[in-house]
Amino acid sequence: MKYLEFDTPAKKQATEFKSDYGLANHGFRKLDTVFWNLPTEALYEEAVFRNEGHILDSGALQVWTGKWTARAANDKYIVKEPTSEGRIWWGQYNRPMAPEKFDGLLTRLLAYCQGEELFVQDCYAGADPNYRLPIRIITNSAWQSFFARNMFIPPKTRDEYKYFVPEFTLIAIPDFNCDPRIDGTLSDTAIVINLAQKIAIVSGSMYAGEIKKTIFTLMNYLMPLQSVMSMHCSANVGHDGDVALFFGLSGTGKTTLSADPKRHLIGDDEHAWSDEGVFNYENGCYAKVIRLSSENEPEIWSAIHRFGAILENVVYDLPSRKLDLDDDSVTENTRASYPLSFINNAVPEKMVNSQPKNIIFLTADATGVMPPIARLSLNQAMYHFISGYTSKIAGTEIGLGIEPELTFSACFGAPFMVHHPYFYANLLKERTQRANATVWLVNTGWVGGKFGVGKRISIRHTRNLLNAALEGKLDNVKYRKDKVFGFEVPLECPEVPTDVLEPSNAWGNKKEYWDKYDSLAARYMENFKMFEAGVPKEIVQAGPVRLNINDLGL
Repeated sequence: MKYLEFDTPAKKQATEFKSDYGLANHGFRKLDTVFWNLPTEALYEEAVFRNEGHILDSGALQVWTGKWTARAANDKYIVKEPTSEGRIWWGQYNRPMAPEKFDGLLTRLLAYCQGEELFVQDCYAGADPNYRLPIRIITNSAWQSFFARNMFIPPKTRDEYKYFVPEFTLIAIPDFNCDPRIDGTLSDTAIVINLAQKIAIVSGSMYAGEIKKTIFTLMNYLMPLQSVMSMHCSANVGHDGDVALFFGLSGTGKTTLSADPKRHLIGDDEHAWSDEGVFNYENGCYAKVIRLSSENEPEIWSAIHRFGAILENVVYDLPSRKLDLDDDSVTENTRASYPLSFINNAVPEKMVNSQPKNIIFLTADATGVMPPIARLSLNQAMYHFISGYTSKIAGTEIGLGIEPELTFSACFGAPFMVHHPYFYANLLKERTQRANATVWLVNTGWVGGKFGVGKRISIRHTRNLLNAALEGKLDNVKYRKDKVFGFEVPLECPEVPTDVLEPSNAWGNKKEYWDKYDSLAARYMENFKMFEAGVPKEIVQAGPVRLNINDLGL
């Protein structure tokens, strides 16, 4: 378009909300137009004008992300430099990149952007003014700038924009590809964080979740250094100020279960827990919407069917512009981004000055053996938090098939954790003790058999179990001690059939059930070996025990 020498819809207003701290400070030179902090309406116009997306009958903006329909978990790097390398949990998710490789990559990226049009969003990560981080998101597409505006907290006044100085900058240029021969990367995609230079690069991927999760990874590094617990969890609060935290990987139900009409939503994915209370890192939600229904998820359904929502890779009928949320032909990982304010009972401040009363670990058990809910002791809670057992649900990472993949993801979010898992676990332990909170393990996975044999547990049963736990209705019921994990499983729960609380009842072959359960225990124990050296003995001992099937009398 710029080669044809005509104005785009917002070109004449491109600098109305410009910061005095310009892009030259980041090394950019000889740019074409830079669009500064455009509001949602202008970003809509720019995105449609540039053929980046289409407006649907509901008013939402629909976009395609090409071959990138999920996170590239294997393409994430952290620059290995003296100021931070001793604190990093190096390994599968935090791959080191040499400083000189990063410098070369950044130099080529800046050169690539010469003569290009860029979009800037100046915003904050963190709703609590005491801890918020001023960040700058630079993109070369209007819709990703719109995504950043939805997901992070914008300044409120023209002066705040004018004098805005970012403490961290993220540059997302999806059509710039790395060269593994030069950059030492595994592919042409790279998500790189340089903590010393306070800059991150997202290249070779158009999936907007990379922007969101890169900032989350950054906060996971910074906040614990201030003794603030950083968490991959959703959070809501009851009318009495009782906060509940929902930990879990994508697809386990964090967003769905926290959007409860009986409680107020603080946020759906990323939070911090300080001495003062709980606060959201974000301004918006990024919900998985495949097969979303108005009956089961009315709040989210309403939020994605309106102007201001972005729908990623959701299939629609071109003539009528109507959505088909059941169509997974592009990806199982269809997504929606929308402001938290679209949820009617959301907390406007995105923070509460009260401590959690209940902590819920969500696991999608694909083997079909875990109970639907269990109460954990403090040491058991730390064991399960460090283990992070769940199943990766189809589509959330590149390379996943239809069948869920049994996995252990430390802290229920290993790809985004920068410090050693015990560093986070110890912070969680201290805060849980101080708040006298109850910790629950909730299985949102399969019952009656593994995936393909059994079925996904009813969301109605899960909601009733959670409501009972949060409302104190499970405080005085009888419990049984689980034979494998030793945690407590309630024998009854209001509005939940008794049979549901004993998962073996749904299996026709009891021996097969216990064999599977024993096998899962073995997987837990094998996974935890990598943490044993750095974890207190009492936490190791809070794990499962192997069964002697002959002693079960089957």
